[in-house]
Amino acid sequence: MIKQTIQNDQITALKSGDKKKLETLRYILAKIKNKEIEKRVEPTDEEVLDILRKQVKELKESIDSFEKGNRPDLAAEYKGQLELIAVYLPKELSDEDLKHEVDRIIAANQDLYNKNAKAIIGLCMKELKNKAESSRILQMIEAR
Repeated sequence: MIKQTIQNDQITALKSGDKKKLETLRYILAKIKNKEIEKRVEPTDEEVLDILRKQVKELKESIDSFEKGNRPDLAAEYKGQLELIAVYLPKELSDEDLKHEVDRIIAANQDLYNKNAKAIIGLCMKELKNKAESSRILQMIEAR
């Protein structure tokens, strides 16, 4: 499980004295614990991945804001956190593979696509959300 891996890495960071990594992992584990309390059950790996993706999105937005605000020190700190979190996310599809997957989904649902091209977005998001960011999936669909 991803949660267990993060917990093990937290212990390793604690023992090695890596304060930045420890701080980031504690924050992520707190987010996971909040989800666990909210649902009253252990979160699945899928839910943990959703939490991690949300954190990555927030960090990217913060990095953009800090760079625009001429705060390279904070941007660098958040980039470090982003790199730590990205380790736990599955590798994304390349643009070529993503295009192939979107084409495959459209071909399998050609009738739906012919009636309403926007309806295919939901199908693609559902199938590919673990393999690529939603913004990239939308770009591939719109470029078609």
